[in-house]
Amino acid sequence: MSHTPPEEAPLASSADPAAPSAAEPVADLDRQMFDKPNLQLRDPDPYAFANRIWRLTLVFVVLSAVAAGPYLWGQFQYSGRYNTLIAEHDAADEILGDLRPRLEDFALASRMVAKKVGPSVVNIYRPHFRGTDGQGSGVIMDEEGYILTNFHVVEDAKGLRVQLDDGRDVEAAVFGFDRATDLAVLKINADNLVAASWGDSDLLDLGDLVWAMGSPFGLSRSITFGIVSAKHRSSSSGIVTASVYQEYLQTDVAVNPGNSGGPLVDLEGRVVGINTAILGPTYQGVSFAIPSALAREKYEQLRDKGYIERGYLGVQPSTVPERVRRELALDQGKGVLIADVVADGPAGIAGIRRRDVILRWNDHEATDPTVLSRTIANTEIGSTATVLVKRKERGEVVEKRLNVEVGLKPYAEEAPAQLD
Repeated sequence: MSHTPPEEAPLASSADPAAPSAAEPVADLDRQMFDKPNLQLRDPDPYAFANRIWRLTLVFVVLSAVAAGPYLWGQFQYSGRYNTLIAEHDAADEILGDLRPRLEDFALASRMVAKKVGPSVVNIYRPHFRGTDGQGSGVIMDEEGYILTNFHVVEDAKGLRVQLDDGRDVEAAVFGFDRATDLAVLKINADNLVAASWGDSDLLDLGDLVWAMGSPFGLSRSITFGIVSAKHRSSSSGIVTASVYQEYLQTDVAVNPGNSGGPLVDLEGRVVGINTAILGPTYQGVSFAIPSALAREKYEQLRDKGYIERGYLGVQPSTVPERVRRELALDQGKGVLIADVVADGPAGIAGIRRRDVILRWNDHEATDPTVLSRTIANTEIGSTATVLVKRKERGEVVEKRLNVEVGLKPYAEEAPAQLD
């Protein structure tokens, strides 16, 4: 079988301009490749780069805000607080300027109180070979040298000495004392003494300003001030340990060990109390003073007689139990039960019996055992008191009026369950 060779294409003449060049097959191949649908080239998006930059910028801003947010919020709050503080400062400065004359008057009054009472306040101490012992305070109440202080300051004391405001150091002797009210009177022999003046504690009201002066921790001429917090605090209040004959003014004046026996004074520098007790070993915002209404009475008795006389009935007052209250048809809060009677005492002689309920003592309604005991003690010795009692006789509830001659209370009788 014969093969016929393919016909060769005639060679183009180099002189023929219409003939294709040798490079044309390559160009045709390129066009064929790029003409394929999957390999077509497209013009790039002119905004793609800008969009990418925008997105990156947005992410950066968000991340920066998250990171800096707390700081910026803090700066915002500080700015607001600072503006508030500045406004408050400016307002306070203006108001204080307006109040300055009145504040200066108060400061002047406080200084004058200190100057008035200061010369009358003394430091009481006992010399000791290692220094001083048993320090306390007192107040000169008489130019003849009588000093009022607390009994617990001078209890069992020997060799007492008193340091006066002018620097003199003099010997002191216990002239009289009353353990039941924690009061004592000392006597010194010295001239040119400045006596304090009495004020009336009954005229004080809650919130009234008061000052205390004394020698806390041996620091003489220390003065503090505060307000009256309460009146008539007693053993029945459960706040302070006291005898039935004591009652207190409660204040928030800073009183510390060494202040005991020093004066509590009012706006005019008059003695309205004798500082005597605090809650706890150091000041905690609550302090107590014996009111001048009680302190003055006991001071005058001690100065004149050297001892205290108290009215005596010979009974032991107590709270009325509910069973007895129902049995005698007593209203709540009325009456004081007689838990015990001394047979040959004034009450026993007058016919008062054990388990009687006292409704009235002279003109005083009996509602509290402590108050009744104090009332009996303050009744004039030898006087006749009218007592209204309620009791059960032969199965019937009766009321009786009895006349009692008030006796003199034995001085040594000061036990907690004492008879009055």
